Amino acid sequence: MALSISAVVLLAIIVFLLIKKSGLKGGHAVVCILLGFYLAASSIAPTISELTTNIAGMIGSIKF
Repeated sequence: MALSISAVVLLAIIVFLLIKKSGLKGGHAVVCILLGFYLAASSIAPTISELTTNIAGMIGSIKF
């Protein structure tokens, strides 16, 4: 659960920075949010969740 909250916060910060610095319009951000909601309700949602969990696990296992 902590991973999901962190991912949401990270993505929200990225969208905020894109709106402020790169000229992303508010309407574009809304479309991206709606796409996320529709993807979450689709049959591909478990695959996306598994992929992000695996990527987070790979990043977490990197030793510096």
